[in-house]
Amino acid sequence: MNTVKFNFKYILSIAFVSAMGGLLFGYDWVVIGGAKPFYELYFDIANAPAMQGWAMSSALIGCIFGAVLSGFIADRLGRKKSLILAALLFIISAFGTGYANAFTPFIWYRLIGGLGIGLASTLSPMYIAEIAPAKFRGRFVAINQLTIVIGILAAQIINWLIAEPIADSLDAEQILVSWNGQMGWRIMFWAELVPAGMFFLFMFLVPESPRFLVKINKVDRAGFILNKIGGVAYAKNEMLNIQQSFQNVAEKHISLAELKNPKVLPILIIGVVLAIFQQWCGINVIFNYAQEIFTAAGYSVGDMLFNIVITGSVNLIFTFVAMRTVDSWGRRKLMLFGALGLAVVYAVLGAAYYFEFKGWPVLVLVITSIAIYSMSLAPITWVVLSEIFPNRLRGVAMAIATFSLWVASFILTFTFPILNELLGSYGTFWVYSLICVLGFLFIKQRLPETKGKSLEEIEVELTEK
Repeated sequence: MNTVKFNFKYILSIAFVSAMGGLLFGYDWVVIGGAKPFYELYFDIANAPAMQGWAMSSALIGCIFGAVLSGFIADRLGRKKSLILAALLFIISAFGTGYANAFTPFIWYRLIGGLGIGLASTLSPMYIAEIAPAKFRGRFVAINQLTIVIGILAAQIINWLIAEPIADSLDAEQILVSWNGQMGWRIMFWAELVPAGMFFLFMFLVPESPRFLVKINKVDRAGFILNKIGGVAYAKNEMLNIQQSFQNVAEKHISLAELKNPKVLPILIIGVVLAIFQQWCGINVIFNYAQEIFTAAGYSVGDMLFNIVITGSVNLIFTFVAMRTVDSWGRRKLMLFGALGLAVVYAVLGAAYYFEFKGWPVLVLVITSIAIYSMSLAPITWVVLSEIFPNRLRGVAMAIATFSLWVASFILTFTFPILNELLGSYGTFWVYSLICVLGFLFIKQRLPETKGKSLEEIEVELTEK
């Protein structure tokens, strides 16, 4: 297999197109943070904490349902058609959210966007994992995280460029009638129409997953795609492995009872716990509640928008570090580094808030936490989730793990203002530090190394323990 000459141009083109789902995931996820100060005034919810929380977290409800449906849809329509559906949902959401003149339709369109995120966040990394050669799978799946980060940074930069400078002397009424309050926040959402339209069109040009094609008995087509990826010998070997993983399964219908199998359930538990931990490690509150975090550190709204761009840039840079190290350092080592590193930084960040440090010390700690997260838990969790589940159950198991991730994300987003109120910023970050310590212990005890192994080899290793 060392002599295989892979068609990297072809694999990269497939990976980047499918990973546009990640870009839209990142953009849709973060764009609302920059629009937040303005649509809250427009919809008259600036003094309604419950409605503010609902506006921020409503898309997560859509994410949860999208994740639940993703396994069902992917195992019936295939990975390709399911991603095309996700692109369509992003288009509808981007237009409708910016067009909404009342709070209720605004929420409905956010829910639709959440459905798209739920589908894309499950299917994009799964599709790439099923296409990519084992030796390079980590960095190819990490492309999905790279595009998520690019989407996040794009949203942050676009929000910063669209928003007109805000004088500190302006009151709420003046901001409401300004360009920002009437039109600027709408354009922030409409800007998503460009990448969403490109994703929709380009997805028609990529092939279906060979593993899904084997599952539905389109063996010749699967062999053709594998041959195009790595040549005749590679295609023959991969086809043998893929068919071997399906050969003992006569019944094509997947029963949820299969997930309770003693060989499968421990793997599912690992996936669910890692998915929950990726959210409960706390980093996403920095993106969703940047206004509150930087304001507490003494920054103005204008400074806050610029600081968000800085955090997004660091996020992008260290995602490249993850792509460089995922197939050399390995998944397990990076996950352990991320959990322990965040535990330490959060402990110090909590102390900074406790002793009322202002300005750059807090900014440096926030940037450090994002750097650690971006090269470890953010991309590597998706790599591991896309690898560890058996071929036959991958769609359903991945959906359950992603469902768990979005439920955890909803709980995190919903509880942050409550924890912040009850415990203060310092107490909240100390709670996240404790969670990271627990995550470190779980990873150390339960997560095996998967680098350099085919999906079928990982399946055999995990199910035969």
